[in-house]
Amino acid sequence: FWMPFFIESCRHNPDIQWQFFTDCPIPVNSPDNIRYSEISFDEYNKMVSDRLGIHFNPRTPYKLCDLKPAMGYLHQDKISGYGFWGFGDIDLIYGNLRAYFSPQRLDKFDLISTHERRVSGHLCLIRNTQEMLECFKRVPQWKEKLENSEHTGFDEGAFSRLFIRYKQWPFFLRSLLSMPNRLWRHSEFYEAFSTPNGRVPWHDGSFNFPDCWKWSDGKLTNSKDGDRQFPYFHFIAWKDRSEWKEHAENNFIRDAGLAQENSWKITPQGFM
Repeated sequence: FWMPFFIESCRHNPDIQWQFFTDCPIPVNSPDNIRYSEISFDEYNKMVSDRLGIHFNPRTPYKLCDLKPAMGYLHQDKISGYGFWGFGDIDLIYGNLRAYFSPQRLDKFDLISTHERRVSGHLCLIRNTQEMLECFKRVPQWKEKLENSEHTGFDEGAFSRLFIRYKQWPFFLRSLLSMPNRLWRHSEFYEAFSTPNGRVPWHDGSFNFPDCWKWSDGKLTNSKDGDRQFPYFHFIAWKDRSEWKEHAENNFIRDAGLAQENSWKITPQGFM
C-alpha cells in the first residue's frame, strides 16, 4: 500500500532513473524516470541462468535479493551511458538523493554504501565500469552461492567482505588494516542513519529514534533532528506493525490520494 509514496519520492528525483523488472500491474500515474520491463518470475530466472552461466532456480522471489551485486552485469543494456548504477529496496521513501550523493562523492568513490559496516542492500551505488560490474565474481564460490535456492544474504554478507573486514573493530583500526585493499580505499562506508529502530544507534549514540518522518516536496526530515535532511527513510522496522497492516487491509490511503499531496508524515501508525 505504500508504493504510491515510494513512487512520488522517485518523481522528485527527476534526474535519477529507476528500472523495475516485474510481473505486477504497472502503477498508474508513474513518472517518466521509472521504467518497467514486464517479465515473469520463471522468465527472469532463465535470463539470469543464461547470462551468468549458472542454474538459477530459487524457491521464492526473495532469493532475487542475492542478485543485487550482479544486477549491473545482468542488465548492462539498461545502464549503458550512466556513470553509476545501483540497487535498492522499495520499503523506503527517498529524500533529496542528489544532495546526499554529491559530485564530490561520485568523483571520489567507486562504491558508496549508506551503512558504516557493510554494503547497504537497501541502497548502494556502484561505478559503471567493467571492473565493478564483475566485482561480484571475486566472491569465493559465487556460482554456488547464487545457485543455492535459499536466500543467503549475498549482497550484505559475502559481497560486503570483498570491501570491508574487521567490521566489529573500531573505525581507526578497521581503516588501518584495510588500507592494502584497493576496493576498500576506493569505497565509502558511511552511516547515513537511514534505517532507524534497528541495531545501529542513532547519530547521538542513543537508541532514542525519531517517531515521525516528514516528506515535503522531495525533502525528508524527522521529528528529532530539526531541519537536517536525510537521503531516505527505510521503514523496515515499522512496516509489520499491526497499525500498518490495518492500513493495508482498509486500503484507505490510496482512496484518499494522500501520496499526491505536497507533504505527508510517516509515523508508527502509518501515513497521514
